Amino acid sequence: MHPHRRRPPPTTLRTLTIDSAAAMVPESVVLIRRFLLFVAVCLSCLLLYNDSNALRFLPRFSSSPSVLFSAYNSALVSGEHRLQKVLKDAAMEDGTVILTTLNEAWAAPNSIIDLFLESFKIGVGTHRLLNHLVIIALDQKAFQRCLELHTHCFALITQGVDFRREAYFMTPHYLKMMWARIDFLRSVLEMGYNFVFTDADVMWFRDPFPQFYMDADFQIACDHFLGNSDDLENRPNGGFNYVKSNNRSIEFYKFWYSSRETYPGFHDQDVLNIIKFHPSTFTIGLRMKFLDTAYFGGFCEPSKDFNQVCTMHANCCYGLDSKLHDLRIMLQNWKQFMSLRPNLKKYLILPWGVPQNCSLDSLRRYDAPESSNPHDLQD
Repeated sequence: MHPHRRRPPPTTLRTLTIDSAAAMVPESVVLIRRFLLFVAVCLSCLLLYNDSNALRFLPRFSSSPSVLFSAYNSALVSGEHRLQKVLKDAAMEDGTVILTTLNEAWAAPNSIIDLFLESFKIGVGTHRLLNHLVIIALDQKAFQRCLELHTHCFALITQGVDFRREAYFMTPHYLKMMWARIDFLRSVLEMGYNFVFTDADVMWFRDPFPQFYMDADFQIACDHFLGNSDDLENRPNGGFNYVKSNNRSIEFYKFWYSSRETYPGFHDQDVLNIIKFHPSTFTIGLRMKFLDTAYFGGFCEPSKDFNQVCTMHANCCYGLDSKLHDLRIMLQNWKQFMSLRPNLKKYLILPWGVPQNCSLDSLRRYDAPESSNPHDLQD
């Protein structure tokens, strides 16, 4: 019989076993383990990088500053709000979407966005169009408010540009905002979607699609309409346009955006007024039409007939307070018209009660200073 050997205490055994194993591991094995650990860390980092890449809003939005989603709230960065999905969910059968942009100032309660959405709800044949409206939020608060009010929201954050701030007409900040919009719309066309772009201070009183030209690639509302939809002397307003996605429109938007360098300090609308005569526009072959203010009016040139009006724009107006004041009157005018008996609607000619606080003269204040106050945005 073999004599019994005393077993060491359990704690001692564990200590000896671990120390001994460490001492006995060859150096090559240690190196392999370190390498595998390094690979595991790299794979983890790669997964995190891919997740963040999935949150890039516009991977094809290459001609502007990198457009990213700021990770200010994990709920906001959900992949459900990526642009392709939002556009697909909102698109009509022919691939048309309605787009508007929104920043913190216009997203505040009882501000522009509330009036904009109300107009769709009380207009003739417009309520259903909300199913095809995508609100492009330019900052966190605008996106959060959009989620409270609407189904189709997309957050577009441009690195290095704070679109919450007050954007006085024709200031550098305002120009950045307008040109970013042109480049964004180009990307929507490249994705294959037609769009109606509408500023949020455009009130929708009647379905505009029956008034659009079927043979046009690009059609746009006017500050001043001369009576002929083909007349290049018409004065267009970029706050409302209908564009079909095709090679001509995509090339035109690229040309339009690149022209900001040819005419530095110019607003996108001013540049449009120049390039609509340019040989390159004719070479592209863009079929351009201008929309009659009888149907697509505004404070610059109001529609004269409540039975015809489709949209009314708070253009020729400086200052958020002035816009809100006159837009509320405009909505009240429409409600009064809609409350009339059918025979009165047909024969009674009602005037708009606006503009009041808004006027063309107010736009001459181009030299107003920029402000850090986010509670104003001018058109």
